[in-house]
Amino acid sequence: MPEDPTKTPTLFGRQKSKKLSPRQQNLVDTLLPSLKLSPGEPFDPTASWYKTNPLWLEIGFGGGEHLSAMAAKHPDVTFIGCEPFLNGIAKMLVAIKEQNLNNVHLYDHDARHILKWLPPASLDRVYILYPDPWPKKRHRKRRFVTSQSLDLLAKVMKPGADLLIASDIGDYIRTSLLALQQSPNFSWQPKSAQDWRTPPTGWPGTRYEQKAIREGRTPTYLKIKRI
Repeated sequence: MPEDPTKTPTLFGRQKSKKLSPRQQNLVDTLLPSLKLSPGEPFDPTASWYKTNPLWLEIGFGGGEHLSAMAAKHPDVTFIGCEPFLNGIAKMLVAIKEQNLNNVHLYDHDARHILKWLPPASLDRVYILYPDPWPKKRHRKRRFVTSQSLDLLAKVMKPGADLLIASDIGDYIRTSLLALQQSPNFSWQPKSAQDWRTPPTGWPGTRYEQKAIREGRTPTYLKIKRI
């Protein structure tokens, strides 16, 4: 029997803060079950959402600003959004309902469960935007971008697929680049400083990005190829 990917690893950090509004709670109860992926069950390669469209993944979508904007802009793409924070899930459900988005699936726990569940060479693009920086030295092992997670990503990304990482924390970018340099599966080849200072064309941004800029921190954008 195949390993259940939801048994590991341990997820760190809080999963809920303030109480959900009645509308948000109703959407969590009624809409989320129809959109939620189930990596504890065997993967169904005949599922229509998997077979027909390009597949993009956003890991840790926060309040869903980037995910909802991209899903609206690219109706021909199927999106998977992973976010363990219930309040973020609730905000994304409101966006899905208000914008009538029918190309988004969600997972409300650790994204590595999804990476272990998807078939090889499934993903055409992956976003990791402003992940939790875990600034304390003793907590850095909790950061998402590590050699182990890059191995998981390499398995499920198609050759030539894009991996986009954004952060306003210089040390996070530094440790991410160190992990990427040690991986034979990814290539980062900027032509100039503008490559990492400028977001991709059509970038909708996130609330975390706006906060960072307001507080004087400069975002860095890593545009990486799966090779």
